[in-house]
Amino acid sequence: MRFKNSTSDQELIHAYVGGDESAFNFLLRRHQSKIYGKIYNVVKDVAVAQDIFQDALMKAVSALKSGTYNEEGKFVPWVMRIAHNLCIDYFRNKKKIPVFRGTEEYDPLDYVTDKGLNKEESAIKKEMLGVARDLMMVLPDEQKEIVLMRLYFDMSFKEIAEKLDISINTALGRMRYALLNLRKYAEDHHVVIDLEYL
Repeated sequence: MRFKNSTSDQELIHAYVGGDESAFNFLLRRHQSKIYGKIYNVVKDVAVAQDIFQDALMKAVSALKSGTYNEEGKFVPWVMRIAHNLCIDYFRNKKKIPVFRGTEEYDPLDYVTDKGLNKEESAIKKEMLGVARDLMMVLPDEQKEIVLMRLYFDMSFKEIAEKLDISINTALGRMRYALLNLRKYAEDHHVVIDLEYL
């Protein structure tokens, strides 16, 4: 079957699940630069980004073939979420936290969820997250990890607890101490940060 640029992602997925392998290749060509670019801008390493990209694709293919993909979701955000989790696993295993640096084409803060906020509040939140990004490098690793997962990967405390194999209370406690440390550091160094938006 020949596909056109007007063929929707959902139609391509249906075709792939129905046995047309070329449908996934078409879907991949459409989105691979965006997905790979997002991964690379987080890990800042070509080889690691390629590995995570391949792992994300394998997980996506596995989910599609097993019928566990939820059609109500969008394909790209779904794969991005898979990639996010793989990036977190990578940094956790390596005990490294990425330094986020935005560019004109990509700013990791653009991916932060701001449900329920108006345009002005969203702009303030993005600015505060930018400040927190720079400040969090002074935090202990355990707190830094929680801040990263919560603020930049938009994970719930339940997801964080499961990912780190700790209790939800422990996750909440580490976040609380992280915010207290951020506030104290900000005050000591006369940095303006409104933690209400975090």
